[in-house]
Amino acid sequence: MLEQLLAAWLPHQRWFGGKGRAIESLSIDADIEVREGLRHLVVGVWQDGSRERYQVLLGLREELPENLQHALIGIFHDMYAYDALHDATCTTWLLEGMARDETRESLRLRRVPGTEIDTTPRSLVLGAEQSNTSLVYGESYICKLFRRLIPGVNPELEIVTALAARQAPHIAQPYGWVETDLDGTPTTLAITQEFLSVANDGWDLALTSVRDLYGSPPETGAAEAGGDFAAEAERLGTATARVHVELAAAFPVDTVEPPEIRLMAEDLRRRLGRAVAEVPELRPHVGAIEAAIATLDDLDGDMNVQRVHGDYHLGQVMRTPTDWIVLDFEGEPGQPLAERRALSSPLRDVAGMLRSFEYAARHLLAGHPDAEVHEPQAADWADRNKAAFLCGYRAGGGSLGEAETPLLRAFELGKAVYEVVYEARHRPTWLPIPLAAFG
Repeated sequence: MLEQLLAAWLPHQRWFGGKGRAIESLSIDADIEVREGLRHLVVGVWQDGSRERYQVLLGLREELPENLQHALIGIFHDMYAYDALHDATCTTWLLEGMARDETRESLRLRRVPGTEIDTTPRSLVLGAEQSNTSLVYGESYICKLFRRLIPGVNPELEIVTALAARQAPHIAQPYGWVETDLDGTPTTLAITQEFLSVANDGWDLALTSVRDLYGSPPETGAAEAGGDFAAEAERLGTATARVHVELAAAFPVDTVEPPEIRLMAEDLRRRLGRAVAEVPELRPHVGAIEAAIATLDDLDGDMNVQRVHGDYHLGQVMRTPTDWIVLDFEGEPGQPLAERRALSSPLRDVAGMLRSFEYAARHLLAGHPDAEVHEPQAADWADRNKAAFLCGYRAGGGSLGEAETPLLRAFELGKAVYEVVYEARHRPTWLPIPLAAFG
């Protein structure tokens, strides 16, 4: 049975969310023949009494070439069943269907109004992603397919199409999407955007700057070393602010009053208590963290909230030859969809990027024999680029005055407390990175 093949194959896929837990049962909830030898499946997987659904493009061949052996699922009715997203001869239907606004049973392939899609490029699977699968078509498009399906419109599709309609800068142009209905709700299966073929990843650029600094004499400051990143950090701050301005114009905004801010402070205290109980290394810093949280209790002004990125760091931005582009507006994939779409303070994104600068500065020092020697340089690099980013953010129209300082600091520390717990669980040698936030 196909269900048995899928149950054996799924746990070995990097995007499968239920690793380490037994599959109680598996069902094929939707099975649509795209063309002969190609089927689109929605697979329901029951584990620990709850169901998750996954998207699989199933190919069937009498013979499987060597370059597709890694995608083999198993033998089904004397045919080779395999993950057809790895087969460029099978994935042309995605571009063709979006270009034609095609509907195939419950599958709806749509083109963003006002765009044209070239259907001739062949696809190649990107290998780095954990929770999704992305296909690059030539140098024109990148199509992200959401493997784990959550009923509802994906925030990334919602945001980039709204911003594109406003001709907003700093986003990758959307071209189309694929959707179906789950539990009676329109649900995003895939989104196709402009592929930034000549862009550089923000994290990689920052690490290049840090390597240049650590290759200099220890007394060299970040401003004196080759590859100073501050100008780029400032441009990134400006781009971030402009994206926030566009989000506030494209979606509803609101305010949070002081009593709700105090509730947020109480939540931070609870999370801090749980973190200290799990990670004793955090205990010496509790007083300073609690003092920062206490400043929220005294705020008498409202906090502005709006749609935000929600998972903002240097790995979510790309530097093109002309400017910074912000990617991946889907928020934290592990959070419920309603939470990812909820209004929040734009300072949450700002704090996420500030923490990312800290990680970039110290990432290369984890386990390094000369970590103590380079620590002053790491602190200097982080401080310099954080200040430049905030300067650019203000210049781009971001609200970041004296009244926002306590909120920003609280968001930073809350993120750092989360990082302490994460590193203690998964990468103990990296624990000094978030702990440096409290020094």
